[in-house]
Amino acid sequence: MKNFNLVAFALLGFVATSLVSCNAPKEEATDETAVDSTTLVVEEVAPNTVVDIAVGSADHTTLVAAVTAAGLVETLSGTGPFTVFAPTNAAFAALPAGTVEDLLKPENKEKLTTILTYHVVAGNVLSSQLTDGQKVKTLNGQELTVAIKGGVVTINGAKVIAADLAGSNGVIHVVDAVFLPK
Repeated sequence: MKNFNLVAFALLGFVATSLVSCNAPKEEATDETAVDSTTLVVEEVAPNTVVDIAVGSADHTTLVAAVTAAGLVETLSGTGPFTVFAPTNAAFAALPAGTVEDLLKPENKEKLTTILTYHVVAGNVLSSQLTDGQKVKTLNGQELTVAIKGGVVTINGAKVIAADLAGSNGVIHVVDAVFLPK
């Protein structure tokens, strides 16, 4: 009977210790504490939208500033799909002096929006789908003209310098000039 009481007492102690440790606050893992190898941490990574791709490019800081000033970040981060012909910083710098600064002013938001939506086509248009002489309708209602000569693709005369940068809601083609609508 003594052994039974001893076993029962030991079992009761084990259960009590287990319950207390299960209810104790958990410590954050730091450099000094090890993470239990049985714990699986799954970090969900948001897919990159066409805006995220531009934001991540050092060559598109002017475009990102313009999209932000025009209030188009939310739209271009939406479902899409969108095809964006993305001018580089150098393309914006090639505009007449003061043009970009003027366009970024709040009073010129409508004009800036018209210019930027002239660089966006509804749908996911890959470079392999472009043909010489093709006309593509932009979000501002005007058309861009595709030309392919000797393997070089141009859109309204601007050279495509990088193509098919795929995002979760569309594709980006990098161009070396800013399209100015009529």
